[in-house]
Amino acid sequence: MRKPAAIVLRDGAVFRGFAAGYESPEGYATGEFVFNTAMSGYQEVITDPSYSGQVIAFTYPHIGNYGVTALDEEALRPWCSGIVVRDLSEQASNWRSEGSLEDYLVRHRIPAIVGVDTRRLTRHLRDHGAVPGAFGPASLEELTRAAHEAVGTDNTDHVSRVSTPTNYTRGDGDLHIVAFDYGIKQTMVRQLSDRFRVTVVNSSTTADDVMALRPDGVFLSNGPGDPAALPDEVGVVAQLIGEIPIFGICLGHQLLATALGGATYKLPFGHHGSNHPVKDLASGRVEITAQNHNYAVAADSLGRAEVSHVNLNDGVIEGIAARAERCFSVQYHPEAGPGPHDARYLFDRFDALLRRGQWEVA
Repeated sequence: MRKPAAIVLRDGAVFRGFAAGYESPEGYATGEFVFNTAMSGYQEVITDPSYSGQVIAFTYPHIGNYGVTALDEEALRPWCSGIVVRDLSEQASNWRSEGSLEDYLVRHRIPAIVGVDTRRLTRHLRDHGAVPGAFGPASLEELTRAAHEAVGTDNTDHVSRVSTPTNYTRGDGDLHIVAFDYGIKQTMVRQLSDRFRVTVVNSSTTADDVMALRPDGVFLSNGPGDPAALPDEVGVVAQLIGEIPIFGICLGHQLLATALGGATYKLPFGHHGSNHPVKDLASGRVEITAQNHNYAVAADSLGRAEVSHVNLNDGVIEGIAARAERCFSVQYHPEAGPGPHDARYLFDRFDALLRRGQWEVA
């Protein structure tokens, strides 16, 4: 029998359910609650380091039905603060499965709450934005106190928590890329290493140390938290602009935009899912994209770059380019793990930029 549990958000909203996964000694966990609209790929979502400090509420009702496998991990361990599920499958049915999702959560000390009306929770987060809160089998009084003490991702550096402590190399291509690990997904590393020799470095690596590695280009990865809390990382990117070709994704996009003179802001409830339509303004094509971010680049702040992609749901900037300075970036995830592969061409665009100093729109 599962223990009764509850979610208490800092704005006072309460949602009932049952405890699952790892149970912390305190009887609760805290974080910023966000919802994800993907219908599959829950293990890739849970292990995406960009969710550091956040509690993921899955809008798809059945989670865990095909188990877990090391092949689907985006990091060595999950960095999220917990998950919220309507129906957690107790039986895994898939030939790739190496165990159940709940056992995986227990092993990695990730708490969960199940049996929650996730439709109501999602509507609340859409109306009120991403809200800090607490959840677990503790009393409502304890959860309420913890919810008021919970913090969001604003002005918080989560990157140094998730970045690799040791540099490593993948791939054997003829071109050498230095990839900043702000919380890099392994699917990104695979897409890059299929084309290049890639050296993945810690987020605190200096511009001089990067150039000492004699790369042909620099890649800025995805990652968690508020880009405004990362002035040192922005400073390094600013030093590299104009010196070497740069490609950024997600947080890397926000850091590049900031280094080019732009500004960022927090979206009410962010973009989290694998079904967001994005238009490539150069080609006119529409891509279905995977996304995971709470912050975006302000449209009226770009001086040295032009907008290359826009979100067709809400008009948010999804890509920028500064051709003269040989750099470009996108807010969404062209590596798409999980998600569609519509935007994989962007890795080929980076290859063209490195080899020819420019790219052509197909």
